[in-house]
Amino acid sequence: MCCCDEDCRPLGFLLGLPFALLSFLISIVGLVVWIVGLLLTCICPCCICFTLLVEFALELIKAPLHVMEFFMSKIPC
Repeated sequence: MCCCDEDCRPLGFLLGLPFALLSFLISIVGLVVWIVGLLLTCICPCCICFTLLVEFALELIKAPLHVMEFFMSKIPC
């Protein structure tokens, strides 16, 4: 019998931590891209490319969460 509940996966958390730190650096780049894209969208709101750039940057910002969820789902408790 496992002593922890289904959401508790410490091994997955520890294995995913280096990758989450790397994706955190990528999310900082995403933050810069998001700010630049947001400014460009304000200058020219008719251009769909800038809107897509902002959406891509938001996914980069969410990268550490996606990485940790992936590793924690793959490793059993």
